[in-house]
Amino acid sequence: MKKTLFLTLPLALTATTPAFAHLNPAEHGSFAAGFSHPMFGADHILAMVAVGLWAVLLGGRALWMVPAAFVGTMMAGFLLAIAGAPLPFVEPTILASVVAIGLFAAMAIRVPTPLAMLMVGFFALFHGHAHGGEMGAATAASYLLGFAVATALLHAIGLALGMLLGAGRGRLIIRAAGAGTAFAGLWLAFGA
Repeated sequence: MKKTLFLTLPLALTATTPAFAHLNPAEHGSFAAGFSHPMFGADHILAMVAVGLWAVLLGGRALWMVPAAFVGTMMAGFLLAIAGAPLPFVEPTILASVVAIGLFAAMAIRVPTPLAMLMVGFFALFHGHAHGGEMGAATAASYLLGFAVATALLHAIGLALGMLLGAGRGRLIIRAAGAGTAFAGLWLAFGA
């Protein structure tokens, strides 16, 4: 039962299409607006869950260091955006992150943990910049905390799925989920 729940949760999260994806900070508060931002975008959900899946395949310290690098660098990207620093190709790079991180998991790419942190951190900078660019009237600190918590939660879902599946045949399912993520990223980029 638990395995089925954990396997269907990411699909359910990506299949939802609420009438309004981002909450109004004036109505719901800045934290809620920040928290909702990554939770209602398929590109964000797919990339962040894939970070957790790939971290499980890497194992060891990567289990916490790779997701932490994503969250930390994403916050830096947010600060760049609210400071007015331009970053080119934000949306295309976010879509590329879905494909790339999905492929990292699909191919079970083995790299040292610091390099994996750098790889996901590159993409996280763009995710964070997008959050900053779409902050609207929200209070920066609360909004940042909201999307950082949501991102960590999505990473935790990927980690939990990966750990639940475990070794052996489970690694093949994790890799298949990575491949599915990469294909979904291509569909978002070219088919949507």
